Amino acid sequence: MLRITLWFAFAAIVVASQSRPCSAQSTTSPQGMHLPPLAEQSQGMGVPTKTEDQVNQERLQKYRQLRQEELRHDTEKLYQLTGELKDYLDKNGSNILSLDMIKKAETIEKLAHSVKQKIKDNP
Repeated sequence: MLRITLWFAFAAIVVASQSRPCSAQSTTSPQGMHLPPLAEQSQGMGVPTKTEDQVNQERLQKYRQLRQEELRHDTEKLYQLTGELKDYLDKNGSNILSLDMIKKAETIEKLAHSVKQKIKDNP
């Protein structure tokens, strides 16, 4: 009998906890400030808050850093491929190209176009 009573009490607690709205989600206050989870309950307790503009600035800065790394990687790859193509042409002459070198030249063309487009799309 005690087990059944405990089981019903446990089930009631589980049901009650699932029916409450979750308050641990990130919210935006009426003043437009981005608040971390549970920050509304701890106002005045030294929890740092950020405005929407600050959050957007941080995202933009992170995006620019990632884009810069991609550009650096792509230009290094472009430099490597053009060097390999130049070495091949120096050794074998420009009259005959192997299928591998034709594919390498196409890769260089695509990569150069990609780098150019990334530079143009500067936010």
